[in-house]
Order: sequence, then C-alpha cells, then structure tokens
Amino acid sequence: MSQKWLNKTSLEGTIVRLEPLEKIHEAGIIDAASDGELWHLWYTSVPPPEKAEAFIDHANSEFEKDTALPFVVIEKDSGKVVGSTRFMNADPTSKRLEIGHTWYARSVQRTGVNTECKFLLLSYAFEELNCIAVEFRTHWHNQTSRTAIARLGAKQDGVLRNHKIDKAGNLRDTVVFSIIRSEWNTVKKNLSFKMSQK
Repeated sequence: MSQKWLNKTSLEGTIVRLEPLEKIHEAGIIDAASDGELWHLWYTSVPPPEKAEAFIDHANSEFEKDTALPFVVIEKDSGKVVGSTRFMNADPTSKRLEIGHTWYARSVQRTGVNTECKFLLLSYAFEELNCIAVEFRTHWHNQTSRTAIARLGAKQDGVLRNHKIDKAGNLRDTVVFSIIRSEWNTVKKNLSFKMSQK
C-alpha cells in the first residue's frame, strides 16, 4: 500500500490546539455546535446533536481514503472543544488541498481563534506538505465566511454557479478562493502581524 500523504498530527498555537477528530470528541462537538445552535445556519454543514457521531464517522472515512484530515479546535485556556476544521479534497499528486468544514462556537467567533487556526493549517500545508496551492470554498450567501477568507489574504478565483444541490433541494453557488505557494511568505507575515495585535 502506498504511503499516506495526510497523517494524524496535532498543531499547537498560543490560544488553540488542533487535534485529530476522534470519537472521544463527540460530546465536545455537540457542546460547541450547541453554542449558538449553529446547525440552524442553512448555508453551513454544522451537525445537530443527533448527527454528531455520523459527522465524525464521515470525516474519518475521508481520512482513511487520504482525501481529508479532520481536526477539533480546542481552546487551550479552557480545554474545551470550540469548533472543527479539516484539510479536505486533498490531491497528493498535484499537492493541493482545501481547508474547509470550518465552524466555531458562537462564543469564540470574531476572536483570534480563526486567524490562529488558519495560520497553523496553512503553515503545515505549505511547509510540511509542500502544497502548491490551498483552496477555500464557501456558500455565496455566507458573507461572514467570504469576508474572513479574504481577510486571511486569499484571493477569489471565481464562483461555481449551481455547483451543488443542498439537502433541502436548493441550488448552491460556491465561491472559490486560494492561496498559492509564492504568496505564502507574505500571507504568513500578514497573519503573524494580525495575531500580534490581539
């Protein structure tokens, strides 16, 4: 069997630690998603309590296929799970992946959590996995996410019109952003500056 590209690892910053998503995190995922009842946001895929186990199982089935590496986001001061994120749609041959399925408990939104998470993930993607590009995708109607992605220093590549049909049968337009390898040093400097201002 060929060697996996994505291997379980923990990434640690000043305020958060990213740990591989496991069954033991189910209660934490439920608590974090319940902080704001995030599953009611129709343009996201945050699991309601009764689907937390399936959320974890699906994420880890993607890990076994070497197309994803899911994480829980743990707030270091409290030790609590405050969200989830993952590398996904990974292409080891082309050295590309997407950072997605990202969501945070309402109480840590608009704090330094997202910036530090993205810093840790992008550093690992470009400096350990040697990615040539990292993508971000979000729903056209998720303006908060679009603004946050642009604020990282990602550039908008375009909009995939009628890209998917959601669980309610609605057509989704997907906005695609990316950071390419040649931009990483500047993006890294910008993120480091943002984190130093917190």
